[in-house]
Amino acid sequence: MKTSQLLQAEYAPYYATYISKVEEADLVEELEISVHEFIKFVQNIPLDKYDYSYAEGKWTIKDIIQHLMDSERIFAYRALRIARNDKTPLASFEENEYAAIAGANQRSIRDLLTELSIVRQSTIALFKTFSEDVLKRIGVASGYDVSVRALGVIIIGHQKHHQRIFMERYL
Repeated sequence: MKTSQLLQAEYAPYYATYISKVEEADLVEELEISVHEFIKFVQNIPLDKYDYSYAEGKWTIKDIIQHLMDSERIFAYRALRIARNDKTPLASFEENEYAAIAGANQRSIRDLLTELSIVRQSTIALFKTFSEDVLKRIGVASGYDVSVRALGVIIIGHQKHHQRIFMERYL
């Protein structure tokens, strides 16, 4: 599946920001490439920046990496449920509540990046099992229609969105 095949009807309007960050690519290949690029990018950030937040109440780089993992797990779970033709509407999640208790700042950057890589490898393995027909399946998450393939592109775009925020506000 090429990322450009995605239709606007396959995702909630607020995900357009993430989807617009993903260039034309094969979905599974871009899941693989983007995580390696992100990890390399984060490894080149100065050590004193990992626990830095640019304003009161804003997340640190470590918090954001944890947020990316939590979100990816949730998006992949949604993809699995929809792929298996589960018609149950899937609830949203409160990202700030997750971040507040995740404890990312007590972890090493190495540990966080290792876990991120493992999470992505699991996501890749899952998406490799989806046929073209399964990728087009639509379910409901957070009150909006979403396709399995849109969830894959959202995972990539969400990561790219936060990488851009790192560059603009943290470095």
